[in-house]
Parts: sequence; structure tokens; C-alpha cells
Amino acid sequence: MTKWLLKLKKATVKGFTLAEMLVVLLIISVLMLLFIPNLSKQKEAIQDKGNAAVVKVVESQAEVYELNHDDEATLSKLVSADQITAKQQKAYQDYYAKNKSGETAQVAN
Repeated sequence: MTKWLLKLKKATVKGFTLAEMLVVLLIISVLMLLFIPNLSKQKEAIQDKGNAAVVKVVESQAEVYELNHDDEATLSKLVSADQITAKQQKAYQDYYAKNKSGETAQVAN
């Protein structure tokens, strides 16, 4: 038992030096600086695609409403008829508020 304790005391644990740790932290920091802005751009692109899909859904629902009711569809009429949700209405309005490049909303407020 004492031989085992003596061996354990003599064993030295090799670890990282301070310089090695700083190099690793520097590399991780540089990678984060490169990837985090790209991730935020990807998030915006995904959000835009999602809103464009919502616009297509709202416009399809407006067509269905007009066919069923012989009346012009508005966002408020679509929400009250439970054909779209208030969240879809907001996404539709936000999409056209953001993309004011000459496009006009097909469904009136």
C-alpha cells in the first residue's frame, strides 16, 4: 500500500501552459467573430422566407374568401372569418412594410 502511495505522490500531472491556453482562446475567439455575424444573417434570411410563405397563405385565403362570399377580402375580414390568425395578419403587414420597393399588398387592411 505504501509503494502505491509513493508512486502516486511521484506522478506528475502534465497540463497546459498558460501560453497554450491563450492560443486556444485566441483561435476560438477568431472563429466566433467569423461565424456569429453569418448566423445572424442566416436568421434574417430564414425569417424573410417564412414571411413570404405567410404572404402566399394569406393571399390564397383571400381568394377563397372572395369566392365564397362574393365580397372583397380584407385582412380584418379574413381574421374575423377565422381564415387567418392575427399572427399571420401581423406577418403579412410586416412583410409589406419592410418590402416597400414598389410592391403593394394585394389584400387591403
